[in-house]
Amino acid sequence: MHLTLIFCSKKENSLCTVNKGGLACALSIISESTSESLIYFTFPSFANSASADTFPLYVYYRHGGAGNINQYNQFSDCSVNLRLEASQTADQPLEISDFHAIKTEYPFDYNARFKSEDKFLDSLLEVGWRTAKLCAVETYMDCPYYERLQYIGDTRIQGLVSIFNSGDDRLLRQAISQFDQSRMSEGLTLSRYPTNYDQQIPPFSLWWIGMVNDYWMYRGDKSFVGSMMPGIRQVLFFFEQYQFKDGSLGEMPYWNFTDWSNHKGWVFGVPPNGQKGNSSLLDLQLLWALQLASNLETSIGIPEIGKHYALEAQQLASNIKVKYWAPDKGLFADEDAKQLFSQHANVLAILTGLVEGKEAQLVMEKILSDTSLAQTTIYFRYYQMLALKKVGFADRYLDQLSIWKTHLNNGLTTWAEISDTQTTRSDCHAWGASPNIELFRIVLGIESNAPGFSSVRIAPALGKLQNAGGTIPHPNGNLTVSYRKIREKLSIAIKLPENVEGDFIWQDKTYVLKPGAVNNFVL
Repeated sequence: MHLTLIFCSKKENSLCTVNKGGLACALSIISESTSESLIYFTFPSFANSASADTFPLYVYYRHGGAGNINQYNQFSDCSVNLRLEASQTADQPLEISDFHAIKTEYPFDYNARFKSEDKFLDSLLEVGWRTAKLCAVETYMDCPYYERLQYIGDTRIQGLVSIFNSGDDRLLRQAISQFDQSRMSEGLTLSRYPTNYDQQIPPFSLWWIGMVNDYWMYRGDKSFVGSMMPGIRQVLFFFEQYQFKDGSLGEMPYWNFTDWSNHKGWVFGVPPNGQKGNSSLLDLQLLWALQLASNLETSIGIPEIGKHYALEAQQLASNIKVKYWAPDKGLFADEDAKQLFSQHANVLAILTGLVEGKEAQLVMEKILSDTSLAQTTIYFRYYQMLALKKVGFADRYLDQLSIWKTHLNNGLTTWAEISDTQTTRSDCHAWGASPNIELFRIVLGIESNAPGFSSVRIAPALGKLQNAGGTIPHPNGNLTVSYRKIREKLSIAIKLPENVEGDFIWQDKTYVLKPGAVNNFVL
């Protein structure tokens, strides 16, 4: 007997009952991915149920080595693909009269809408939203089976999925506060929190600064964001202790994970020179954090500190150009020897403004075409797509979804941890759900243009789509757009919420949008 199911939680003593007609061995639930026995079913004392035709099974969960079996209770959650297997019965057949699962997740409502003629995009959003919901309970978590912990790198993307798809920012706000509370005496945040098993990933502390900036741009709340500024200063102070005089980072402690690349020079997610220093990827992540922190200090913090960060960023930017730019390749190298190159370093160079205009477009062309570069995985593609948009190639976004298509073609119903579905450890990682952001932010073109989403910039990138439209939840109400190509013209309808200003950009021209009204154009 084989039964395949997906579940998130199992309740002790209520999973199933069986006909007791002589079972010669216990049942096992076997993991499809590892063939390891995960769950054992055993029987209660026959003396207590001798007169019953059916009786409940007790459920035990093995985690750890062989023989390490603990009773599985209703408060323990996981999500896996499983096979139920009965290896032997006696003179009567095994009958399952009840088998059910209890689903546990944060109560997000899907309040967005996206519509186009491309049905693949519908599947993309459906799978992304399912992944996001399975990775959110009382906190965000990286995956619902392995660590089940809230990591900064994952949470930044998950939080934006929540904002664009649900509008519910409570879990994101909580996460930002929890990471602030996790800071050690050195100033660094933990990479994941809450947990009693400490782990440090210094680049994730820099991404936390990015999370605070995201919240500032999409939700505002000067008091809340302002309360994070002391933590931001402490994080940057930590990094100052490891900077050379030229601004580059030297030898760094802890695990300097950036992405799960297995390219030459990368070691367990750490880029070339990521531990010993003179790593462009670490320098670029620090540069971006300094730029964001400078803007935040100028807006809601201490302007003089903002000026200090701006000067540090300028010095570091100048040094990065000298230390890592390889003129013969027209790319930034990963390390000062200029022998190793990645998409990551050049994506970050674009996002930090080290290359602009035509030069940035040339760099992006090489990012997209040079397969000798260390490739970004499904996680870091989030940043690659931001860079694609920044250089003016947003219309190419819909051509960059091959990783997600492969996942769907291989039968996954959630996004995996890495791009390669054959070697991925986790089949459910919400850091891969960035299309649930970018179909709205890039394709429909809806972006915050001022703190608190008080002003919007709408610049659609439809690619080959003839018709597209949708709605996102805005703090002031729904924001709805509709685009329809008619021969050489584009018919546009945009409704902004009350008290929200906006601009519509099309073919390098800007059109002012009226708040609280339907704005119609044919361009």
